[in-house]
Amino acid sequence: QFDIKGMTCSACSARVHKVVSQLDGVAEVSVNLLKNDMKVSFDETVANVGAIIGAVNRAGYEAGLRGGGAGPAGPTGTADQELRLMKTRLTVSAVFTIPLFYIAMGHMLAWPLPGFLLGRANTLPLAFTQFLLLIPVIFVNFKYYRTGFKALFSGAPNMDSLIALGSGAATLYGIVAVYAIGAGLGRGDGEMVHHYAMNLYFESAAVILTLITLGKFFETRAKGRTSEAIGKLINLAPKTATALRDGVEVSLPLEEVAVGDVLIVKAGESIAVDGLAIEGRAWVDESALTGESVPAEKEPGAQVMGATIVQSGYLKIRAVRVGQDTALAQIIRLVDEATSSKAPIARLADSVSGIFVPVVIVIAVGAAAVWLLLGQNLEFALSIAVSVLVISCPCALGLATPTAVMVGTGQGAGHGILIKSAEALETAHNLQVVVLDKTGTVTEGKPVVTDIVPTGTSGATGTSGATGTSGAAEPDLALSLLTIAASLEKMSEHPLAEAIVAAAQNKGVVLKEVSDFRQIAGQGLTGLIDGRRGYAGNAKLFASESIDLGGLLARGEALAAVGRTPLYFAWGRTPLGLIATADVVKKNSRQAVAELTALGLEVIMITGDNAKTAAAIQRQVGVRRTAAEALPQDKESEIRALQQKGQKVGMVGDGINDAPALARADVGIAIGAGADIALESADIVLMKNDLLDVVTAIQLSRAVIRNIKQNLFWAFFYNSIGIPVAAGVFYGLWGLTLNPMIAAGAMGLSSVCVVSNALRLRFFKPAFHGETEGPPAQGEISPVPAVLDLGAQSQQRSDVVMNKIVKIEGMSCGHCSARVEKALKALAGVTAVTVDLASKTARIDLSSDLSNDQLTAAVAEAGYQATEIQ
Repeated sequence: QFDIKGMTCSACSARVHKVVSQLDGVAEVSVNLLKNDMKVSFDETVANVGAIIGAVNRAGYEAGLRGGGAGPAGPTGTADQELRLMKTRLTVSAVFTIPLFYIAMGHMLAWPLPGFLLGRANTLPLAFTQFLLLIPVIFVNFKYYRTGFKALFSGAPNMDSLIALGSGAATLYGIVAVYAIGAGLGRGDGEMVHHYAMNLYFESAAVILTLITLGKFFETRAKGRTSEAIGKLINLAPKTATALRDGVEVSLPLEEVAVGDVLIVKAGESIAVDGLAIEGRAWVDESALTGESVPAEKEPGAQVMGATIVQSGYLKIRAVRVGQDTALAQIIRLVDEATSSKAPIARLADSVSGIFVPVVIVIAVGAAAVWLLLGQNLEFALSIAVSVLVISCPCALGLATPTAVMVGTGQGAGHGILIKSAEALETAHNLQVVVLDKTGTVTEGKPVVTDIVPTGTSGATGTSGATGTSGAAEPDLALSLLTIAASLEKMSEHPLAEAIVAAAQNKGVVLKEVSDFRQIAGQGLTGLIDGRRGYAGNAKLFASESIDLGGLLARGEALAAVGRTPLYFAWGRTPLGLIATADVVKKNSRQAVAELTALGLEVIMITGDNAKTAAAIQRQVGVRRTAAEALPQDKESEIRALQQKGQKVGMVGDGINDAPALARADVGIAIGAGADIALESADIVLMKNDLLDVVTAIQLSRAVIRNIKQNLFWAFFYNSIGIPVAAGVFYGLWGLTLNPMIAAGAMGLSSVCVVSNALRLRFFKPAFHGETEGPPAQGEISPVPAVLDLGAQSQQRSDVVMNKIVKIEGMSCGHCSARVEKALKALAGVTAVTVDLASKTARIDLSSDLSNDQLTAAVAEAGYQATEIQ
């Protein structure tokens, strides 16, 4: 990666790209006008860094190899330095241009002037004073002349060339006029003296340079804000960390922290590195990296990320990734690479800019020549030429795309969406089909217990009705079933066994000792508990043991029909009941599918699971088409088949088996917690594992492309109107022409407008229609009532029989809402809690009735006050 100095417009970046691309051994070149840098891929056996730098320098610019650092890096320092330089140039220019303009225009506007500048006898002092005031303005802005003429003589004129030619011509004409005034005074030719005194053009040269510098100052300030999102991320990283060395807490610079170090983080401090919590408990604000506003609870065994903030509590962590390997550094690197890449739409501006400046010079010279042939004087023709040169600077064209891309990718990072390239950002707005992997994308990716049905309950006999217990004995039967089941399953390593054991642990069940444990392949397992033989497995196991399951079999078949996996249990030869597990749908998946459909996209779910399970999930989330029992190559083939029909396809997945499809898709979108190979194959990475972020990414893409098209339209429109006016096309009709000073102001304003329009993307927010509620999709079998409520673990909303809205006073932050949510979820009978901090309310879904007093007490125990319950 190289830093490039001297680029001011898209013609500059096009010239740098061209000269480097022509070098032998160079495979790929990406030049970023906004960040003044260049990335080059080349064969080191053919090309080298020196040759690349030399080619850039010969083209009229300055190149240098960018150094690397140990920690996260970004564009903040360079932007501040450039802004300070532009402020100095603007200040000096204004200090000398204002009195120059006053002196030049004072005699025409009857402004008071010193006596030594008044009268025909003092015409030469008047002209020479203006020239002296112009010199400092030229000096501080000499960069325009140095780079402009160098680029012009190298055969690739740029924006600086236009400025240098315009202001330089005005200055040279003014110098000639000074000599003419002197000659006129010497010969006593008063008419000649008056003519040239009225046409010095020194003030035009100074005002052109000052107004362009003013525009550049505003442009630089606005450009600095485009990288604000990255700058905020960089500033989150602490400079020091508290490490535990020989039992003593020691403050270390961040660069001295190594993998394996144990760090101490207290409330209010930032976590310095990515690591693993080994002691303590804390609420951590991860919003800067994931976009998730609610703090995450961390306890021993939890992963933590650098640059996140401990809001309350205490953590001792072991460093796993440091420096450039942290999630923060990778996010910054991905955003930087995205803003350095070039969107296909940018090629339009690049192709135009490559020939734009030479054409403008031809137009300026041609317009001046035409007006001279039509009988106008030299001053008029010169004014026309200078106006055309100055107003035509292609800054707006060069800034139209990179500013919008940089702000857009920064906004994506702020929402926990990492966009790897500008091309992916552009392509996403054209998607017609979104293909979703099921496991880990639409669903949670791991089984959880959804139903516990003891023998003898209303659930076991298949009685329909409201979810809940039919008597005091039923919860006791359910707990007995869960105790025996978890005691047996804890001996197994099967994922379904882990789900049952986790359910027991959440309910505080004390497990029993198991002896003579045996696993039976394809059927289940057995073991002795308190001297009695326990059985756990599928129907085949109980058939082989001649144990009659009775009505449990019918209940199990009904559960299997809706995509759940029933496991049966017996103690002795007495059936205890069944426990069903399923890979449950994520809470936002149904809404995400509805939102994608509302955007005009076809949504397809593809899975390697069996057709019955796929159909059940399809009904729950509202997907119109599903492909089941698909191998990894089948997923890739499905994507290719859609593309062969002419459709733009986005693929969303998280596993290794999704990598081929992610790579094949026009836009691959990876769930952030997925496999590394999936993240590498994807174009967009979602940090929060939330399908709604797919909607956000597509909406952001559409907003960015809309913004770019607006920028390009106004840039082309400005030039298509400005150049004819400046050339005097309308002078013969309405006497309309353009003063060079006004042309300079218009040019600067056009660039500021383009950057300001791009900055509107900083206010982007996804627009959702609201959570999708209502009855199951047609044909869906309602979930079986569960006797034992498992709270948030089940994440099934279909067992809700009522809900209540609680208005709560005292909540002021995400930590507050999280405390309230945790307190309410702990109540038996609560299936889901949604806390809205803005409206100070909590929506509670209940599987059985709870009194208002119970809800009020739970909120009070969390430290807040329930004022109203509806």
